[in-house]
Amino acid sequence: MRLKLLSPGEMSAEQKETYDESIAGKRGAPPAPMMAWLNSPEMARHATRLGGVLRFDTMFPAKLSEIAILVTARHWTSHYEWFAHKRLALKGGMDPGIIEDIRHRRTPRFDDPKGQMIYDVARSLHEGHGLTQGLYDEAVKVLSERGLVEVVGLCGYYTMVSMTLNTFEFGLPEGEVSDLA
Repeated sequence: MRLKLLSPGEMSAEQKETYDESIAGKRGAPPAPMMAWLNSPEMARHATRLGGVLRFDTMFPAKLSEIAILVTARHWTSHYEWFAHKRLALKGGMDPGIIEDIRHRRTPRFDDPKGQMIYDVARSLHEGHGLTQGLYDEAVKVLSERGLVEVVGLCGYYTMVSMTLNTFEFGLPEGEVSDLA
């Protein structure tokens, strides 16, 4: 770990206010990257709020939104992010075979056209830096404009999360080993 993470007693008033807001939300605990972001309390406040919206208040159930998050974590080889969201994907009902395909960078096949489209969009955003016109048109048809905006938001936000976790070398919990190579 490259940063000393502050305990609540070591935080400035502004940092503590952001921390307290995060633990009062739906997560019940501060998201790991927020502990690094607290070095910029205002950024931490807004990023954590955005993360809460993307995690809990998109039009997608966890089984679908976790597709975009896992594709992002895999793209960045973000060990901590993969560890955290693999568990959430399983809890949300994602097929373990899909998770393994994403982990091994194989294209999974989904029964749900929305799941397939979220995967295709997320992969294209990371590997192609955007969407072709054909993929864009199909994504709007399958996901709606709102859905496409939210998938782009999930990939963008979790890119920032992955970069934060990787840059500051957040480790996995004691005794855990990364699935990613």
